[in-house]
Amino acid sequence: MTLLHILLMAPQGGGLGSFLPLILVMVVFYFFMIYPQMKKNKAQKKFREELKEGDSVITIGGVHGKIERMQDTTFILNSEGTRLKMDRTSISMEASQAAYGPKKEDKK
Repeated sequence: MTLLHILLMAPQGGGLGSFLPLILVMVVFYFFMIYPQMKKNKAQKKFREELKEGDSVITIGGVHGKIERMQDTTFILNSEGTRLKMDRTSISMEASQAAYGPKKEDKK
């Protein structure tokens, strides 16, 4: 018998064989749930860091406008003559790209 067969044998309900289904569930959970979310968060962070004055965006609350002035964590949004001070994290990457298209640097 090979070492794998010995490890997978479950004498009286013990051994590595009893943990194998749990390990497989954890691996599947990681690749279908955790990894895609980490990838999405990284893309959102990059999108928000690359914003500049004059970019058209949509906030999470649905406000459309152009960025008038950027600061460290906030920005001034001009929406039809109304100026709003908003947090940088309030910009929706998906809605902004769907409405205004990806930025020129993103098109390749």
